[in-house]
Amino acid sequence: MATTSSSSAPKDASTGLTKLPFPPLTKQHILNCSFHSWHPRYRAITPKARLVPLSPPFLSYLRADGIVLPPDENDRTDWSDSDSGIFSSTDNASEAEDDEDDDPSTQWRDVHEAVRATIEELGGKVVPKLNWSAPKDATWIAATNSMECRTPNDIYLLLKSSDFVTHDLEHAFDDCEEYAPGEEAGSQKEAILSSESIPYHLVLRKHITLNPSVEFRCFVRRRKLITICQRDLNYFEFLFKMQDKLRDRIQEFFQVRLQDSFPDENFTFDVYVPPPHDRVWLVDINPWAQRTDPLLFSWLELLTLPEPSEPSTPEVVSLPLDSQSTYKEDPASAKSAGEDQGDQIDSESEDDEDVEELFAPEFRLVHRDDPEAYGFTTPQYSAHKLPRDVVDASRGGEGSMREFANRWKEVLAKQTEGDGQDSE
Repeated sequence: MATTSSSSAPKDASTGLTKLPFPPLTKQHILNCSFHSWHPRYRAITPKARLVPLSPPFLSYLRADGIVLPPDENDRTDWSDSDSGIFSSTDNASEAEDDEDDDPSTQWRDVHEAVRATIEELGGKVVPKLNWSAPKDATWIAATNSMECRTPNDIYLLLKSSDFVTHDLEHAFDDCEEYAPGEEAGSQKEAILSSESIPYHLVLRKHITLNPSVEFRCFVRRRKLITICQRDLNYFEFLFKMQDKLRDRIQEFFQVRLQDSFPDENFTFDVYVPPPHDRVWLVDINPWAQRTDPLLFSWLELLTLPEPSEPSTPEVVSLPLDSQSTYKEDPASAKSAGEDQGDQIDSESEDDEDVEELFAPEFRLVHRDDPEAYGFTTPQYSAHKLPRDVVDASRGGEGSMREFANRWKEVLAKQTEGDGQDSE
């Protein structure tokens, strides 16, 4: 759930709008888009994932400043009965006490063990996210430079380094209203929506190699799929040849799986359509709000697109049946009726040409030489990166961070002293 600027927008000359016409954004809508809320309903159509409920001590750990990771148990020397006294409990007692003092996971061992067990269950490699956001902005700090995690510490490092995760923790209900129009205050939801007791979960997905070219974002307004676009902003020539097939697959998936089952009438969802492109997987559901990236569209477009027309209901005509009477058709009348029927069929076939086609959502792809594809001169999420010195210090624990902070103070003091001498 990436964040953007506030919902206000500059005045558009063509529409006269000074603010984007979003419907009221409620806290319940945000909760409905949380992974833990929708995943049980759509589990059969999502990639394999497991949820780990997060305890208050673990949430405090995520919110705390600095990056202190639990000791890596794989680096510890295993004790054995045949060590000939080389490693003794008395020699290692002080080290064990130091490890406990420096181990933040002592306050949330249940979460730590659940994470470890889930990684093993999912094959040893997972991709993490919180209720709404994945720490994609923090992959620069990972050893693999990706979202792939093999140990609990890999996960903690990404979560602690991510601004997206911080947004989930601190700003999930920004710009939200307590109730939608028509809801009464004091309902049973009030205790949940007005407190800090959001049911946070760590989502661990089984790591698979996804082809980003067939990931798409879909926009739903008033329970109608109005637009589809690429998630990856690069040009893929083959997509244009199969655009209609992909649109049909995604639209059918939406109508069967999501249109009437998701609680809200406005939302966005991401799908993955791997080869042979005959099955659609649900990847994520995002709020209908400016915090969600519209990618190849603008929110002004999405909010002001003409409403798809409802299909007309065929008119039913009742005719009385008289079983007692018989009808003998005059040959001349039959001939005339046949000619009239032929004229009617011809006219209906002509009218068929004027029948309005069923609404098809706009499917927007990145074109060759499109500035959307080649206009990015800086790496993705570069605004969220830190200097390498800071990263190395954070991996060394509290002692390294303290040493780095002291060195940094010395550098600043010398710089301030030098500036003072230059001014004299």
